[in-house]
Amino acid sequence: MTPHHDPHHPPAADAGREWWRSAVIYQIYPRSFADANGDGIGDLPGITARMGDLQDLGIDALWLSPFMTSPQKDAGYDVADYCDVDPLFGTLADFDDLLAAAHARGIRIIVDLVPNHSSDQHIWFQQALTARPESPERKRYIFRNGRGEDGELPPNNWQSIFGGPAWTRVTEADGSLGQWYLHLFDSSQPDFDWSNEEVKEEFRRILRFWLDRGVDGFRVDVAHGLVKDQDFADYTPDPEAASMGGEETPAPYFEQPGVHEIYRDWRKLLNQYSGDRALCGEAWTSSVESMALWVRPDEMHQTFNFEYLLAPWEAAELRSIIERSVSAFGGVGAPGTWVLSNHDVIRHTTRLSLTSEPAQGTGIGPDFPGIPEYDDAVLRGQAATALMLALPGSAYIYQGEELGLDEVHDLPAESRQDPTWFRTNGEKVGRDGCRVPLPWDADQPAYGFNRTGESWLPQPARWASLARDRQQADPGSTLSLYRALLRLRRDLGLGTGEIEWIEGYGEGVLAFQNREVIVIANISGEPVDLPSGAEVLVTSRPLDGREIHADTTVWLRQNHSH
Repeated sequence: MTPHHDPHHPPAADAGREWWRSAVIYQIYPRSFADANGDGIGDLPGITARMGDLQDLGIDALWLSPFMTSPQKDAGYDVADYCDVDPLFGTLADFDDLLAAAHARGIRIIVDLVPNHSSDQHIWFQQALTARPESPERKRYIFRNGRGEDGELPPNNWQSIFGGPAWTRVTEADGSLGQWYLHLFDSSQPDFDWSNEEVKEEFRRILRFWLDRGVDGFRVDVAHGLVKDQDFADYTPDPEAASMGGEETPAPYFEQPGVHEIYRDWRKLLNQYSGDRALCGEAWTSSVESMALWVRPDEMHQTFNFEYLLAPWEAAELRSIIERSVSAFGGVGAPGTWVLSNHDVIRHTTRLSLTSEPAQGTGIGPDFPGIPEYDDAVLRGQAATALMLALPGSAYIYQGEELGLDEVHDLPAESRQDPTWFRTNGEKVGRDGCRVPLPWDADQPAYGFNRTGESWLPQPARWASLARDRQQADPGSTLSLYRALLRLRRDLGLGTGEIEWIEGYGEGVLAFQNREVIVIANISGEPVDLPSGAEVLVTSRPLDGREIHADTTVWLRQNHSH
């Protein structure tokens, strides 16, 4: 089959360059990035209007969190139509404009794909509800008869990631109580049955729809969850484990071997297109070693390194994860992928300075003990970023981290919108704190998020000083640091380099060389002297004379002048 060529795609000179191996990919959460129509919710035209700022930052690609047609019960991760844009965010024409604006600046676009489940508003599920048990319509999803005398008990004890049972019983067409359907997430998100060939063919169609429009790849939501153990035996997860998986013995609905066949099939489809289209998996697995199975040469190109994201700010732990990641991913010929923040976790500016960290997805509220002072926390966040961006492989940045935004822990209860908040009756505050709309202009309504001052989540007053326009010209700002790090990373080829550890710096300090750059990250150690004769390329905070203090990362180059 000949590769498809399309006029909107970055030129073929890039083909075969495997851009995804070293790309810095910026995650946009569309409802919180920029709002062009003033309704308080970000949209695709808002992103297009800010494309110059993104180019100025120096990123290689954008990953757009879901913008497809959805009732928005779970911020778009409940898709009703996989081949259209939700009116909340614009139109397909707006998407095409965004793609063209990005490609004109050499920026690639990755779209979020949600194959584990659909919305209950999806035409297929609506058909399943009115169809009889065992019908072809039902077999696209996981419907089962209940247990007990009249099927009044769910088929097993599985619990939803968002709290409560993972099964919901339906009322049949004749008004009687009937079968149960599985939903690993909200009851409005029924799981597809991936043992059904019709489901596989539908997702091939969806992939082609977006690839034919010119997208550069897909971030695959819950990539470890599509295949379920067909025994459907009872299972109780480890209460200490992250809610999305990652237990030593995988749950019967996560990390099942059959999932790899699906991605081999997808990879073949992507390979029919020119321009090196990429798959990145959100796979919460038991170890970086098992995560590497997702990125074998004939499967996905990348997978998020959650072990790195979840790591505490401790030198020995960080070194261990970096070493194991480089080894595991390198062992299958894949790049490491590094990430510190996303739309599901506490922003790393705040998280790395917490004395105790709640479970992933739980969030922190106004009463959470030990919220760090911003001025201290931001230094640690900047040091962590400077360490991450020096590592070879691909890196992900979450919108707003380049401004040093902190987690908004003090949102008023009445403004919260995360399903976790409602499903746990407020016991878990959820993920709204990392989803607050961005500040662009300190003196504008809604800090320049739009012109009307509307905002779907309230922005804290303290963010005025972090607005992009305030940071733009300040050489000491977080934004200036990110721009410098990204420029140097690209110019010096760090993404395609290798790590060589430098010993002798004592506990609490990580030191390594990548190409010509020496990186010293003082995590928690005693102050360290700069090596003599070294030129400082960039430092995460101003140095105290020649000393590198804790919570500081420095990039250096050894001068070889005679």
